[in-house]
Amino acid sequence: MTTQKAAVFRPDQIPAHERGGGAKTIPLVNRASGTTSFINGITIFEPGAAIPLHKHNCEESVMLLEGNAIAEIDGERYELKPEDTTFIPANVPHRFINASRTERMKILWIYASVEATRTLIATGDTRRIDAEHGQKPGS
Repeated sequence: MTTQKAAVFRPDQIPAHERGGGAKTIPLVNRASGTTSFINGITIFEPGAAIPLHKHNCEESVMLLEGNAIAEIDGERYELKPEDTTFIPANVPHRFINASRTERMKILWIYASVEATRTLIATGDTRRIDAEHGQKPGS
């Protein structure tokens, strides 16, 4: 018997968390919603915005939902169009860049662990993904 409950998430009704540099994230499925095996969300990039080079302690998949993106993965750059999807193994440095100077870009990300962390390559600073998005650990 499961104690988890099914849920429907409506991104247009969930507050976005500013990530800096013109990016904001909308958390979707996370520990607070009852998941025990993965988390996901949407990040929106303003024109020309990019997130810093970073890595995670688990696998990640990202799908471009709208706009045009550059995915920089382990030193290589890939141009992405909507519905292109990446697979990024744990500990591989990467980042996403909005290739447009006039239109926003939106990605759906999925981490393969509720314990997912992000480590910034430039500083070594490591934080839990759910803590970055206002989720209380264990809630």
